[in-house]
Amino acid sequence: MIRVVMLLFSILFMTWFQAAGAQSQDARDAFVAGEYDAAFAGVAADHGPDSCAFGARTLLAKAISGETQPPEALLVAALGEADRALAVQPDHIEGRLQKAIALSLLARPMSLRDARDSGYGEAARQLAEAVLADDPQNAYAHGFLAVWHIEVLNRGGFLGAMIMGASMDAAETHYAAAMAASPGDASLHWQYARALAALSAWRYRKQITAALDAALAAPVDSELERLMQARARMLSAAIATEKSRDVEDMAKLML
Repeated sequence: MIRVVMLLFSILFMTWFQAAGAQSQDARDAFVAGEYDAAFAGVAADHGPDSCAFGARTLLAKAISGETQPPEALLVAALGEADRALAVQPDHIEGRLQKAIALSLLARPMSLRDARDSGYGEAARQLAEAVLADDPQNAYAHGFLAVWHIEVLNRGGFLGAMIMGASMDAAETHYAAAMAASPGDASLHWQYARALAALSAWRYRKQITAALDAALAAPVDSELERLMQARARMLSAAIATEKSRDVEDMAKLML
């Protein structure tokens, strides 16, 4: 069976996840300021599940903040932190979400065959769906799955979508659920818009524009959210001035 891997996630989803209470205020403040090395150092000695999941989120935030493909070493380290959280508490919400993000980003530069054989996309979906089984209103799991369905449609085409059970209806349902739970989250809007733009900037122009407008209107309180909003502004400008194919190519490279 073909297991189509999500390209993206830009992940951006790590901006969505709430900081767990076990982290020190200094570590949380450093994360908000975009000082990811300091944020990670603030929890590195704590091997509890909350701190390990926060460490994973911090490493992923650093990985996607650059202008190039996230460094593999950072992604592997983030995956290790998420696994440590889950080794202590297998049902840890943020640990599962951060692991899903790390897997999707590791798959991003792979060839289609290698990505398929890795099983990362299917594993990431299962992690997010398990979160929803425990927390049906989790906005970030819904947002992740909205993008997952779009990415499968984009990468796998009709056959891949059929085998994996991906559909635009499911993507729209998950996005609506994410918006009901957290309507003012810039990252949720940004990721949905970016994924749609990569799939078809012409067909989904109205939905993309609406999501980008919402992302740009949302309040932001962290450096990572400001970065996501800046990328939303860039894509919005491109949609207004560039050909659809160029917009799609641009969106495929963005995180």
